[in-house]
Amino acid sequence: MELVRLGVQQRRMVGAVVLVLVALAIAFRPFGHGGASRPAVPLVRPPRTAEATRARTVVVDVVGAVRLPGLHSLASGARVADAVTAAGGATAKADLALVNLAAPLADGEQIVVPARGAARPAAGGGSSPTAPLDLNTATAEQLDALPGVGPATAAKIIAFRLAHGSFHSVEELDAVPGIGPARIEQLKGLVLP
Repeated sequence: MELVRLGVQQRRMVGAVVLVLVALAIAFRPFGHGGASRPAVPLVRPPRTAEATRARTVVVDVVGAVRLPGLHSLASGARVADAVTAAGGATAKADLALVNLAAPLADGEQIVVPARGAARPAAGGGSSPTAPLDLNTATAEQLDALPGVGPATAAKIIAFRLAHGSFHSVEELDAVPGIGPARIEQLKGLVLP
């Protein structure tokens, strides 16, 4: 009889262990559609690095007739109007008609807000400008005024600048379709990065 009881007790013990294991399996089973389990995906954001932050910002130097001249950090894709606003806005003496407020900003460029009565920068026309033209801020009309650069090439220069960022040397114009070494030699002294 002792052996029968021991068998019954062992069966009860095995049954209890099985019930505990089934309960644990049910308790820790992931809930989902149709009972299919999926691996958990952690919701972790990558840490912000200085390089990633720099890629999302541009630093420009705003000078001239503004309330807070100096260096200003702006979001990538910002316009000259945003830089003027970051510099406290234009003063009453500013001649904003001489500034292309819609131009996109390039990292490291200088934005000059001239005062009324200041010398006007050279603009489009048949003659070349008297001062070197900044490739990173020049308008299509200003580029068109350069020797050997027509409206189509001016548009290509601006498109290249928007797609690849600022020019760091005049020689980088070689990457713009339609501009070769001879044209670059012709533009040296007339443009600067």
